[in-house]
Amino acid sequence: MRIGELATAAGVSTRALRYYEEQGLLTAERRGNGYREYDEQAVRQVAFIQDLYGAGLPSEVIREILPCTGAAGPTGDCSALQVKVQEVRDRLALQERQIAQRREMLERYLTGAAAPAEFSGLPGLSAGA
Repeated sequence: MRIGELATAAGVSTRALRYYEEQGLLTAERRGNGYREYDEQAVRQVAFIQDLYGAGLPSEVIREILPCTGAAGPTGDCSALQVKVQEVRDRLALQERQIAQRREMLERYLTGAAAPAEFSGLPGLSAGA
């Protein structure tokens, strides 16, 4: 299928598909006229790439994951990749905790239970203001 057909089937833009190619995440055969030609598996691969981006993984990690998840089975050393994915997961968990703490602080401020620390010493702002 051509790039426009893949974009429609996968629900992404042709620009995204070209970006995936630039990043080494997606490959296409080139016809004699220069048009890209993708196989039917490309739709599933694009969906998988989208999921990995949605999970917060950067292109370089996704590029390493793809050979470990191919239909023909893993190629290369995939054990080190698991450590990288766990590190990304752990960073996301830390960010979630930090966001929860910030949200809780804002909630306390909005309900009048407390003022943010940086405002507590300013005139006219107190815990109940």
